[in-house]
Amino acid sequence: MSKLLYSSQERPDERLPVTAPLDQVNRSFITGQLVVSLAGAVTLVAAVAWTGFGSASLSLQGALALSIFIIAIWAWVFSPLTDTYVSLAAAVALVLTGIISTERFTASLGTSAVWLLVAAVVMAQVLTASGLTRRLTAQLVSRARTPRQLAYLFNLALFLTVYLVPSPSGRAALALPIYQTLADALGNRPALVKALGILAPASILVSAVASFIGAGAHLVTSEILTAYGLETIGFLEWMILGSGLGLLASLVVTELVLQLFGPSREEQGPIDVTVTDFEQASDTPVRGPLTAPERNIALVLLVAVLLWCTETLHGLTPVIVAVLGALAATAPGVSSIKLGAALKKAPWPMLLFMAATLAIGTGLADSGAASWLAESLFAPVSQLGSSGAAIFVLMVILISTAAHLVIQSRSARSAVLIPLVITAALPLGVNPVAAAFISTAAAGFCHTLTSSAKPVALFANMDGRPTYTPADLLKLSAWLAPLHAILIALFSFFIWPLLGLPLYT
Repeated sequence: MSKLLYSSQERPDERLPVTAPLDQVNRSFITGQLVVSLAGAVTLVAAVAWTGFGSASLSLQGALALSIFIIAIWAWVFSPLTDTYVSLAAAVALVLTGIISTERFTASLGTSAVWLLVAAVVMAQVLTASGLTRRLTAQLVSRARTPRQLAYLFNLALFLTVYLVPSPSGRAALALPIYQTLADALGNRPALVKALGILAPASILVSAVASFIGAGAHLVTSEILTAYGLETIGFLEWMILGSGLGLLASLVVTELVLQLFGPSREEQGPIDVTVTDFEQASDTPVRGPLTAPERNIALVLLVAVLLWCTETLHGLTPVIVAVLGALAATAPGVSSIKLGAALKKAPWPMLLFMAATLAIGTGLADSGAASWLAESLFAPVSQLGSSGAAIFVLMVILISTAAHLVIQSRSARSAVLIPLVITAALPLGVNPVAAAFISTAAAGFCHTLTSSAKPVALFANMDGRPTYTPADLLKLSAWLAPLHAILIALFSFFIWPLLGLPLYT
């Protein structure tokens, strides 16, 4: 017999039984895209293996090295594994298969590129802790009176850091608190704040070419040129060749960002960003006389840059100069940063990744895979006669520009592309050093996706709020990619030969 419940409420309380909370089940990383991409990678590996068995031009070792590289690319793009993990696994696989020796693998971590980057990172940490860069940026940016002036002065401040702070990710970490200060001061101008957020990583990436320490890829290129017995590009030569392109590209980016994302008419009025805005958000002074740590690190960096630029006079290599600079910067009484603490904050995952990609590049070159790939990619160009060399250069620019969609690390792109470019350049009468520099410069474009570069990912979100969307990056890239490629082509054919880097042999 059913019971009738009577209540003074319109509806009786519906009390759910108390139960233990269910465990949250994480979504599996195995998706349809992952399965399809893996199937494509396996198909490519099978095709390479078949070529290795049936072709005299590609050895079995070359096919094996190429297969390992294809799997590494797939893992970089589609797997949840970190880039460093994938690179180390691929490098160890090359050792286990006998393609490179254990000595070659371990030696990649002791290259001059790694030592130079470690020492430069130590000096950059002392520079950041001193507050000197924040002071100079505050003095520069506070002179702006209009949104356009602010964008260009902010870009100039970002550009100048390329000679002092190694790697785009290091410069982005330095610029992030400065951008946050500007965002707080310009809170009533959201469009301008967004434009500056897009400008910061975009400018950092295209201006990196201005300095030898501007990106780890530059050091990778130098190591590969040395391994091939070719003349390398020193600090001063790189500065002479890259500064013009880096500055011009950053100015193009600034104007492009203003045109695509600039503030509306309502936000075009005068702005008032003062030194006080930076002072309130800083533990170090931004006005008045320089502090002792600021003077000390400024002197250390000045001497280091002068020694880098005058290597031919004194014979000290850039690595030794950088290590001496790191020791001087962390000496007692010079700064509050100790060498041990600075080394703990060094980007060791990035350094291990760079060393592993160097080992992968060595495996591709030693096994003959790089030569086979170069012949396969550029064989049609050799049939074009005298125009083949120019078309080859344009192909290098296009391939290097688009490579970030497949290989997301700048260093990894250089480790793979530079051996191919060097191998293909010589038969076509193109200067291999120039071809390597052109490829490295073009590979600096990596703005299309949030995952394309660490600076883009770093500025994508601020305090949980998106700074820009994937659609914004695609919009910027649609304009910037062809403009950047055209700039590099103009410098390759007309400017760099005048500066001492001939295009043809």
